[in-house]
Amino acid sequence: MALIITLLTTGALAGALGRLLLGRLRRGAVVRPGWCEVANALLWAIIGAATNSMPPWWTPVMLALSWFAVLLVTTDLLHSRLPDALTLPAYPVFALLLTIASLAGTGPTTLVRATAGAALFLCLHATVHMLAPNAMGGGDVKLSGTLGAILGAVSWLALAAALTLAAVITLCLRAISANRWRDGIPHGPGLLTATWLLAFLPTQHP
Repeated sequence: MALIITLLTTGALAGALGRLLLGRLRRGAVVRPGWCEVANALLWAIIGAATNSMPPWWTPVMLALSWFAVLLVTTDLLHSRLPDALTLPAYPVFALLLTIASLAGTGPTTLVRATAGAALFLCLHATVHMLAPNAMGGGDVKLSGTLGAILGAVSWLALAAALTLAAVITLCLRAISANRWRDGIPHGPGLLTATWLLAFLPTQHP
């Protein structure tokens, strides 16, 4: 219980810092107080509650994924973009975390899958962007490599499952509020949500 309370508190603080960061970006993304704080606090608390079924070396990956996901989903939903200031630094952050997870956990196989997953996801999303730029933005392409690495570290099946689940979530967004976005339905929230769920599920931990 103490761990959950600690993560709830620190998660809210991390969410607040993230919200302030969004406002200070070159193309600032203004977010109302409370959204990032509550969302990140809840996700971190959920991770804390699942520590008994989650390998300890996977927990930092999930905490970092939650923080990036909250900020990126919020920005994409409100401003229809995924800032380079978040998508690009995510590469070295998760490269380090996945390397640590590989060394402390399942060995080099996880790191090999992560590297392959990043390359596959990046190539796939870049191809879609070139063929149909209105269907997928450049920010989605930049984000895809990091998420592909995380999903690849989980399993090969997670890569395919994430594509399907992300498409379903995006279709749900279209059905709920298609008129909200003039430039098309954002794909980032679906991809981030799918990645978080697949990385969190106990049956999917690497």
